[in-house]
Amino acid sequence: MTHERVWDADDRQRLTMVAEQLTAASRVLAITGAGLSADSGLPTYRGIGGLYEQRSTDHGMPIEAALSGEVFVRQPETTWQYLRELGAAARGARPNAGHYALSAFETGGREVCVLTQNVDGLHRAAGSRKVVEIHGNMQSLVCTQCRYRRSPVDYAELPPLPSCPECFAPLRPPVVLFGEMLPDDALRELRRELTRGFDLVLCIGTSGLFPYITEPVHVAGGQGIPVVEINPGVSAVSDAVDIRLARPAAETLAALQARLP
Repeated sequence: MTHERVWDADDRQRLTMVAEQLTAASRVLAITGAGLSADSGLPTYRGIGGLYEQRSTDHGMPIEAALSGEVFVRQPETTWQYLRELGAAARGARPNAGHYALSAFETGGREVCVLTQNVDGLHRAAGSRKVVEIHGNMQSLVCTQCRYRRSPVDYAELPPLPSCPECFAPLRPPVVLFGEMLPDDALRELRRELTRGFDLVLCIGTSGLFPYITEPVHVAGGQGIPVVEINPGVSAVSDAVDIRLARPAAETLAALQARLP
């Protein structure tokens, strides 16, 4: 982890301001994206070093298409090629200092709600208690036809097209593929948390391209609630935040944790 001594004076001042806001907060919303899991060895998507920037698929289509609900219906074995890669990476990954820092923020009666786009399950593994997995997770498989569910999952041992042992329909992880609707239960949970309100919003390692990510940021800004972005790259919400720390997520969150009383 990069030591705070290599940070410039402006970044240290911003860090102090965020630590003071976090100390005073009773309820915190932490919105997290792939940038937080980058230090756990998982690729980001649209950010610096993103998956979409580094490779094209073997099937002559963008990876967004290969990982779409439409292609899964027509060619489930194509989607499964990339689901297997993502699942194997998530299965072998471990929480990093940023995940543990967010969990540690739940001290002194402070509530932290994590709204994550990540499907790796690392927030829960690190001990965060209130996690809204808006895109689902890779920790189980569900049948596309019946109620069969299987967990845990070793993606390295799966056949090219996993099928249900009860009805033989294709299996899939309960994740949101491109072009699919968000899960109703996660949306209801998010609405409940947003209705309760927050004292501080942290936007961490996300490109901020989806409305369910930008909406809480803009609503908070309109209500005078401080919004902080932690992201080495510029995102779709960078212009809407109060404080921006252009640094990697794990080291910044760990530095914040170290400054809490």
